[in-house]
Amino acid sequence: MPECWDGEHDIETPYGLLHVVIRGSPKGNRPAILTYHDVGLNHKLCFNTFFNFEDMQEITKHFVVCHVDAPGQQVGASQFPQGYQFPSMEQLAAMLPSVVQHFGFKYVIGIGVGAGAYVLAKFALIFPDLVEGLVLINIDPNGKGWIDWAATKLSSLTSTLPDTVLSHLFRQEELVSNTELVQSYRQQIANVVNQANLQLFWNMYNSRRDLDINRPGTVPNAKTLRCPVMLVVGDNAPAEEGVVECNSKLDPTTTTFLKMADSGGLPQVTQPGKLTEAFKYFLQGMGYMPSASMTRLARSRTSSLTSASSVDGSRPQACTHSESSEGLGQVNHTMEVSC
Repeated sequence: MPECWDGEHDIETPYGLLHVVIRGSPKGNRPAILTYHDVGLNHKLCFNTFFNFEDMQEITKHFVVCHVDAPGQQVGASQFPQGYQFPSMEQLAAMLPSVVQHFGFKYVIGIGVGAGAYVLAKFALIFPDLVEGLVLINIDPNGKGWIDWAATKLSSLTSTLPDTVLSHLFRQEELVSNTELVQSYRQQIANVVNQANLQLFWNMYNSRRDLDINRPGTVPNAKTLRCPVMLVVGDNAPAEEGVVECNSKLDPTTTTFLKMADSGGLPQVTQPGKLTEAFKYFLQGMGYMPSASMTRLARSRTSSLTSASSVDGSRPQACTHSESSEGLGQVNHTMEVSC
């Protein structure tokens, strides 16, 4: 991938064009960091605060970053024509190999939020050899039941689309207090994202199926994510229950569960420092950035180890540590962290 590819691109895929933004250039054989935003947002609204955070620059100088916008959700997107069939969640995942191949990435470390986390998890299930690790924020592995569907339908009749989406993004306390952050996102969702295109994405996300994952050993021929995973959710966030359930379905030897206090529904926006620190640990566990400084999270968090086991694999595997980054070859732990 030449350095001149830094910038915006429209990539042909089997299910239509994808808008992609590249930041930086490849660093040897290191994977790319590939992001996928939540419904109601785009890569800028979802990730700018996180990736522009000062400490995050220590990470991004080591990796090329690939931001993916779901179809029609990017700034300035044209409205889809009448009758356009928005890709299913499975098809959104199947669009990503075209991006990986176009830029010549060997594999990626994915960071997804909400709907984007679901898409990246599905991508890793279908194309496991292309994914080295996943950071899944606010993931809900469950499809919508009839009661959920009816509640969503009723909400759409009584609320504006931006307000309906806000209830997916923010916890109730944040909405009731109508914080400055909520007001800002209400305005940007209404004015920055094409509303007709957003409605199509929202409808498709709420029509998703169960992610169909099970912890190894719990059912015959269980399918689960094979790569290291860091699950992240804010305390009392709308997605908390779903993330907890997702944690119960993943391999405990390769999974880290991070519950962030005082972060609300968008921890990558409200607590970018703590999330950056956790991401550094995650990358170190895969053998990257061994000399990166660790300070804030190590001082502030409490952790409880819930399981431990040795891990073998052809690629570096995750190994998280409660106090330091030393001993990257030690056993792996699933950790629940409050910070």
